[in-house]
Amino acid sequence: MELKRVVVTGLGALTPIGNNIQEYWDALVNGVSGAAPITHFDASKSKTRFACEVKNFEVTDFIHRKEARRMDRFTQYAIIVADEAILDSKLDLEKEDLDRIGVIWGAGIGGIETFQEEVINFAKGDGTPKFNPFFIPKMIADIAPGQISIKYGLRGPNFATVSACASSANSIIDAFNYIRLGQADVFVTGGSEAVVTVSAMGGFNSMHALSTRNDDPRTASRPFDKDRDGFVLGEGAGALILEEYEHAKARGAKIYAELLGGGLSADAHHITAPHPEGLGALAVMKNCLKDANLKPEDVDAINMHGTSTPLGDIAESKAILKVFGEHAYNININSTKSMTGHLLGAAGAIEAIASILSIEHGIVPPTINHFTDDDQLDSKLNFTFNKAQKREVKVAMSNTFGFGGHNACVLFKKFED
Repeated sequence: MELKRVVVTGLGALTPIGNNIQEYWDALVNGVSGAAPITHFDASKSKTRFACEVKNFEVTDFIHRKEARRMDRFTQYAIIVADEAILDSKLDLEKEDLDRIGVIWGAGIGGIETFQEEVINFAKGDGTPKFNPFFIPKMIADIAPGQISIKYGLRGPNFATVSACASSANSIIDAFNYIRLGQADVFVTGGSEAVVTVSAMGGFNSMHALSTRNDDPRTASRPFDKDRDGFVLGEGAGALILEEYEHAKARGAKIYAELLGGGLSADAHHITAPHPEGLGALAVMKNCLKDANLKPEDVDAINMHGTSTPLGDIAESKAILKVFGEHAYNININSTKSMTGHLLGAAGAIEAIASILSIEHGIVPPTINHFTDDDQLDSKLNFTFNKAQKREVKVAMSNTFGFGGHNACVLFKKFED
């Protein structure tokens, strides 16, 4: 069976550094940090008092107030970026076979804010179970793709992927496979997360996973820096329209890039820590290259998982050296989490978008907040520190890894007819 080609025809983003694709890209190229003191709740007693929140945002500018109240923030974010991506793709849904258009969406946690609020309200009561009828529909992770499909009448495959921080990369790979196997023409795919809450911050702090650089939040996310002390929690969403090539060509769609391959693997090592030699990261990149039928020397840029944790950055860097050998020194590698923070289940989507835009514009965004070299990292690797670099990017890779040892990798290529 000959596999069908899959291309990207629409993009949408809502991030801590930009509320649409253009704002997001401009901020990436200019090295803007999205970290700031928390505004979603009183964080004065929290160990970490800052995060990468979405800013200058009012949900009722996008969704009617009544509808918005029936959605957790992670679903609101999903609807907004799906709207932008569909509009960007110029799909005329009135002319499409809606049975052939699906939605696959990633969320690592889902409606934790809704869950938190309902439990707190119950605890304040007299012990009688009294819950909002929208409690469950707002909380469950699969409600985001459900809401997108309902809004647009999309009747193709519809489900959520949950693999912690690899969730939206998993959703992209699943959508990719459905299309290339001929089971759908178009997918709205990506991921969203809204976890800047008391419970999520407290939970990650108890694991010693978050940076506690409260005196200087803007520079707290510092992947590959010797003094990195954990990741910065982020929120937001990213959406991609994936489309079968002949379908896109027939309607004259703009094509951003071609999705060539997706790889998956497991560390099978620890619930939160990566394998110290990066074995899972090594396997997922090899799997992705094999799936795309590419050689290591074909890759020009890698948006690393690069969370700014002491162990993770080292393990992933070791894996890159093992997979790419001497060619690793010719690759621009970076971590856009230095600017956006870590969007957990949405990370794969917004970072895939950054890779696609690097191909389109011939620019690799920087890894900001680098001050001190880490002697455990190979100094010959080009981490694209502090300033964006112009270069032709024909092939870009994006890595995302999740708690539980879940690894996902996607490869995009400059489109050629």
